[in-house]
Amino acid sequence: MFRRRFRMRKPLFLRIVSALGDWSPYFTNRVDATNREGLSPLQKCTAAIRMLAYGTSADQLDEVLSIGASTSLECLGYFAKGVIAKFGEEYLRPPSVDELERLLQIGESRGFPGMIGSIDCMHWQWENCPVAWRGQFTRGDHGVPTMILEAVASHDLRIWHAYFGVAGSNNDINVLNRSTLFTNTLKGETPRVQFTVNGRQYNSSYYLADGIYPEWAVFVKTIPLPQSEKDKIFAKRQEGARKDVERAFGALQARFNIVRRPTRLWKRKAIGDIMRACVILHNMIVEDERETFHVPLDLNNDAGSSFALPPEVIVGPHVAFADYLQKSSAIRDRQTHLQLKDDLVENIWQRFGGE
Repeated sequence: MFRRRFRMRKPLFLRIVSALGDWSPYFTNRVDATNREGLSPLQKCTAAIRMLAYGTSADQLDEVLSIGASTSLECLGYFAKGVIAKFGEEYLRPPSVDELERLLQIGESRGFPGMIGSIDCMHWQWENCPVAWRGQFTRGDHGVPTMILEAVASHDLRIWHAYFGVAGSNNDINVLNRSTLFTNTLKGETPRVQFTVNGRQYNSSYYLADGIYPEWAVFVKTIPLPQSEKDKIFAKRQEGARKDVERAFGALQARFNIVRRPTRLWKRKAIGDIMRACVILHNMIVEDERETFHVPLDLNNDAGSSFALPPEVIVGPHVAFADYLQKSSAIRDRQTHLQLKDDLVENIWQRFGGE
């Protein structure tokens, strides 16, 4: 019952309550000027979790928790800020070297060596968007003001990158041009990945993406309207693996119904804090309940796919501007994108063509 109502197991919830108590006196037992004891940290965190999990209005918690509407909204705001401050650095970060090796092994076992996740965007409706802003936040295919979440998710639904707050009138390409997805890569601070597909070596990992994304070296897209059997198998495998990010969005909305419903908050910063807090809590739940992935070390190398070098972390000062331009050009290289896609098609055909 606790897991169903709080969306997480009891030890994890108590860990969050304890961490918030260390973060701010707001989540501690206090007394007022008349020496009367105020609301307990458990009451405040329960009110915030119930609003996140059920998407209920603030005044609906008064009968159960004896908390007024204004106090419930205050608890929600402090809770979101506290979760970001205490857990954001750990649960909203790129994968470490060990985690990257695990993602590469999973990608290899699925026929995509060098793949570390899938990328897509999700809209969150903003019900109380100011009238003066509705034009820039409304897109024709949605018809209502929204804000966009760009995310990268892995097979276990862990969200490794989240960029939220772009106006809903933009598309995925506009969001990509503004996001921080490749910031550390351009700085030279990300692990260096080398892998071989179809006898050809590549020096950068990639993400699976849908058709709207540009033909960059860091994206692999499906083949629209495949004709040959080889292309059909590749499209089936790519589209099946790319659904990881769609599943992550579905799990995020199912766990925290406030993200599924139109948000009734007024301030963009408060909305952004809630979205980031929900992503962090989602990752904490995934880590707490994660099933162990048993990926064989002796991977199937029928297509000659292997890791030429293990991932290596190189952290140092900012690279020179010329190197920055070179890395940026390499990320956007269309020829590498097309060559990698052709090699993956051949790799998928040789490994899974007999299915």
